[in-house]
Amino acid sequence: MRIASWSWGGRPHAGLLSPDGREATPLAVANPDRGAFELVRALAHGEPLPPEAGPRLPVEAITLRAPLKPRRNLFCIGRNYRAHAEELAGTVFRDAVAQSRERELWPIVFSKVPETVIGPFDVVRLPGRAITEQIDYECELAVVIGRGGKNIPRSRALGHVFGYTIVNDVSARDVQTRHQQWHLGKSFDTFCPMGPCIVTADELDGTATRVRGYVNGELRQDGLTKDMIFDIPAQIEAISRGITLYPGDIIATGTPSGVGMGFSPPKWLQHGDVVRAEVDGIGAIENHFEER
Repeated sequence: MRIASWSWGGRPHAGLLSPDGREATPLAVANPDRGAFELVRALAHGEPLPPEAGPRLPVEAITLRAPLKPRRNLFCIGRNYRAHAEELAGTVFRDAVAQSRERELWPIVFSKVPETVIGPFDVVRLPGRAITEQIDYECELAVVIGRGGKNIPRSRALGHVFGYTIVNDVSARDVQTRHQQWHLGKSFDTFCPMGPCIVTADELDGTATRVRGYVNGELRQDGLTKDMIFDIPAQIEAISRGITLYPGDIIATGTPSGVGMGFSPPKWLQHGDVVRAEVDGIGAIENHFEER
């Protein structure tokens, strides 16, 4: 099942996309401003889908929005592919990367505020050179939590996954390093394109899919989720230790190698650049980067 959120006729809608992604069917959702949250919550609790609430439309006639409007910060996993960790070994993160080689016991977890989330084809707004000069991309598979819980053991973690979507964890690297933590450099408005839909876990195995990232048509990132240092069950187990996860919570699972910071010299994003993130079994998002 493919669940999505979109605008049509000046109003928000939520519902289903056809398996080929070409047709959208609106459902009777009480508050579509929250995207498909009500559908995620209902299905996670075993409730039936609401009835259809309008005509089926070709996707070309609608504007896809982010499938969910997060109720709180997104959870994000840092340096979670070994090749990505290695490409940062010669950057300002070299000491942290060396330390991580000694103890790969716990994932790096940071967050992005809800205001970062935009639609799968919306414009990412660059904050301006007075704020940051080092904008980077991170194309990722994201987990959408269905059944909530706390202290979720790894052995049961996948039972709490509702489905999967795509995000681009856009980052301001100079801000990220300046503050010696990652939250501010990850949390500028529009810094998390998401979509184009949520594919439910019964149709996609997020532990065995492929993530690609393109900049202006050039393939930069290409990785398999099976090569994560901390797999999805391990991430859920770590994040839920003493913290309750709720339906609709989002976990960005980390990015493969090929980010701009990993090149010598680095390849920072500029005004006019286009980044495309693809995940096998879900589709793609594509965003232009423009100065405010």
